[in-house]
Amino acid sequence: MSERGATFRDVFAVPEFRVLFGSFALLVSGDSIKMLALSVLVYAQTGSAGLSAAAYMVGWLPYIVGGMFLLSLADRLPPRGVMVAGELVRAAVCLLLAYAGLPVPAMLALVLVTGLFSPVFGAARSALLPDVLPGDAFVLGRSLLGVTSASAQIAGLAVGGAFLAATGPHGALAVTAALSAVAAAVLRLGLPARPARGTPIGRTTQPTSAEGGAVRATVRVNGRLLRDRRVRGLLLASWLPSMCLAGAEAMIVPYLGGQGQAGVVLASAAGGMAAGEFAVGRFAAPALRERLSLPLAALIGLPWPAFLMGPGVGWAAVLAAVAAAGLSYQLGLQRRFLEAVPEEVRGQAFGLQSAGLMTGQAVGAALIGALAEVAGARMAIAVTGVAGILVALALHRHLRPEPAPAWAGEPSGPSGR
Repeated sequence: MSERGATFRDVFAVPEFRVLFGSFALLVSGDSIKMLALSVLVYAQTGSAGLSAAAYMVGWLPYIVGGMFLLSLADRLPPRGVMVAGELVRAAVCLLLAYAGLPVPAMLALVLVTGLFSPVFGAARSALLPDVLPGDAFVLGRSLLGVTSASAQIAGLAVGGAFLAATGPHGALAVTAALSAVAAAVLRLGLPARPARGTPIGRTTQPTSAEGGAVRATVRVNGRLLRDRRVRGLLLASWLPSMCLAGAEAMIVPYLGGQGQAGVVLASAAGGMAAGEFAVGRFAAPALRERLSLPLAALIGLPWPAFLMGPGVGWAAVLAAVAAAGLSYQLGLQRRFLEAVPEEVRGQAFGLQSAGLMTGQAVGAALIGALAEVAGARMAIAVTGVAGILVALALHRHLRPEPAPAWAGEPSGPSGR
């Protein structure tokens, strides 16, 4: 492959990637509509803004539990079956929320319990990507999924708002169920059957029931991954700068004092993230992409201290977009992370990375929210920016590039071990 690595044409020429790409876009759009509709439904039944906000966030909370105890299922089960099951579960949940007439506590409990398996479904998708796209094409594929995630969130919220206006929350949830059913069919018909990835670290055969099930295996492998200095460093480099960004974004609503203006700024941040992922993934050569990890990670924190000057919604949107564009630093970590984790537990490793991201974002928002109670939103945002810069500098050893293998002549890429 050339020095500039993979191109979009290379990536989209792979039929299996087209299937993963399309189903992922449906997933993110559907989830955005579902959480918006659920929030509206809860508010309509209770009149409580607090419960409505809790309903909007409840889909993300199970990631910490699922990430700690269930991720080994992503490697123990065939990936196509896991992903199809995830879409069918999502469709069933949406239909129950829409038409079962459940009380609010039951609705929230249903989303929480079924959400425990969301990290497993996502881990199966992430682990399959290097098999479908070897070499540098894998990094470009991750970039495209990042762009898709940001774009589909914006589109999902816009479409969700339109469906809510036209059909109410029940109709919007039914639309989400239909999107999940379509995604399940696309995955089932478009992906070939593949066997389960492998066995836990240190095993040559599948573990017996006496040796422990998925929970014990997940805890054991998570421990081994976190004890590995290289893997642990790359995980921290993935989690901590993103945690700082989430903390700053969580303060946008109290800073501006209005949901409408905050929506403009947060949408701008999503656009900045998409632009950064696109530009770095497509136009930076593999070696440059890795050299950019440190400055891009620092960029996440750099704009936020300017909030001490009290920018209006326009400048706030620009600053948030610039900061979110720095999230593309993660593309420079992907090759090294893929090489650092054993192939037989790749699904769990990627799942742990995603679960840590979700958990870190929630923790970052909570910590900065507590600071804002004492110092105010403007100061909290500025402090978050300084913390982001310091975190990037502290992680410089893990953000700096390592010697990269030549992609040429390695048709299986790092995943072909």
